[in-house]
Amino acid sequence: MRTRPCAGLALALGLTCFGGSALAQTPQNDPRLLGAARGERQGWITLRLEGAPSRIGFQHGFLLSREIEDALAVTKLSLTHDGKRSWAFFRDASKTVLWPRIEEEYREELEGIAAGLAARGVRADVWDVVALNANIEFGYYTAWLDARKNSAAPDRCSAFVATGRYTRDGRPVIGHNNWSGYLEGSRWNLIVEIRPERGHRIFMDGFPGLIHSGDDFGVNAAGIAITETTITGFKGFDPAGIPEFVRARKAMQYASSIDDFDRIMREGNNGGYANAWLAADVNSGEIARLELGLRWVTLERTRDGYFTGANFPIHPKLTAEETNFAANDPGVSANARRTRWEQLMKEHEGKIDVAAGKRFLADHFDAFEGKADAPSERTLCGHIDLSPRGLKPWADEFGSNGTVQAKVADTAMIRRLAFEAAMGHPCGIHFRAADHLKRNPGQAWQTDLLRDLLAYPWTLFEASRDR
Repeated sequence: MRTRPCAGLALALGLTCFGGSALAQTPQNDPRLLGAARGERQGWITLRLEGAPSRIGFQHGFLLSREIEDALAVTKLSLTHDGKRSWAFFRDASKTVLWPRIEEEYREELEGIAAGLAARGVRADVWDVVALNANIEFGYYTAWLDARKNSAAPDRCSAFVATGRYTRDGRPVIGHNNWSGYLEGSRWNLIVEIRPERGHRIFMDGFPGLIHSGDDFGVNAAGIAITETTITGFKGFDPAGIPEFVRARKAMQYASSIDDFDRIMREGNNGGYANAWLAADVNSGEIARLELGLRWVTLERTRDGYFTGANFPIHPKLTAEETNFAANDPGVSANARRTRWEQLMKEHEGKIDVAAGKRFLADHFDAFEGKADAPSERTLCGHIDLSPRGLKPWADEFGSNGTVQAKVADTAMIRRLAFEAAMGHPCGIHFRAADHLKRNPGQAWQTDLLRDLLAYPWTLFEASRDR
């Protein structure tokens, strides 16, 4: 294979480029980097990792050292800027609460990330890396500590999965857009291929330093596709349970069926980052929705229908006992988006494909007011910062959020470990940090790290071919 000169980070690391990706090939490189690759395309960083857990982790930490250092700075700021708890608190929780419940395979990978960072001169240890991985579920843990209050997690994500008479070819189609704070969302720009020593090959989106997707969208070589949306206003946490980030990664790696996925996610469920999970098995054509609360867990499945997610709880018992969700208010974001999903599914019965999925994820129709082209917290492509109703009370504390990227795949793509992805708002609207901070001085604590989030076109990504 013909090589070409590298640039940027690849050149600094002494790596050789193949087809736009940096590969460790020369004898002077650490052998742990063999087979790893890094590239950049349309706002995304592409990453290929392979081997034993410690080797996968080392490759991750080494090749993304700059990005993980930045991600740690963002996470530390997000978790500590309110002055309630220090970074030392979260490091200690990582060590004493989470680490004892992380199985050895993922301990080795987390330690490998820390080793890769150390090899690049980044001052971070394994407790920093664990805290980074658990940063979302820490909100559930701290709420549990604070007199069992509800978590303050904002709305996150819109998603769908459909099959049977609802799709153009009768086979599963799945899509998801990630609603995150713009602070961290502008960094949610990884396309990661993992070739593990055990389990299935994984192709997913991701965030620097996380062993799981985190937002979560991914497919594996067994033909399983997985995504989720958060359950708004959820309360509950079990410190004796297995961290959500471990179960989410394990499900991506080891699930060969919807039954496997269901079992892995339930086993040791700690209630952290409580989600409605959507899954598809392209071998059987079956799709499912797993609403994973702490006490209330429900699995729905079908070979002829659809499931959607927009942060609304489904099971009445879960809604009443495990959330403070305003189920009877049609104007709240999750309910308005649920209504819009129902409209779109009905209108597109028999016509859902990748092209339709991309339109859904960029949709700006406010179903509550019946208005088209009205981007806000009520639209599937979220723009909370553009809401005419103003920002929610938590915005100054957590930062404004909205859709930061999107992904969609059909059965043919899933079979070959591929999906289309758009970094930034899939509708094409750019987010400008300076303008936002000028309008929202209460979020000035983000000034040093908040950056623009540009909207890039939809792009097809595919895992590397078997060698």
